[in-house]
Amino acid sequence: MIGETVTKNPATAGALSFLMPGLGQVYNGEVGKAVLLWAIQIVNVLLMFVVVGFVTYPAVWLYGIWDAYNTAKTAEV
Repeated sequence: MIGETVTKNPATAGALSFLMPGLGQVYNGEVGKAVLLWAIQIVNVLLMFVVVGFVTYPAVWLYGIWDAYNTAKTAEV
């Protein structure tokens, strides 16, 4: 409805991002941010051939979980 606020569950957003980086952002309605995370993770997978990706991939993955959770949490208020 017009003016109705849709609340997102922070636990669901975090769990979706845990399963796949960016999925929690899609759940929160931040498709652009999700596409950016997917692009970064593709680069990180390629960087695994030179070892750097083994550090950057988990860092971006954890950031995605944190961001999805906090975005859903602040949208609740």
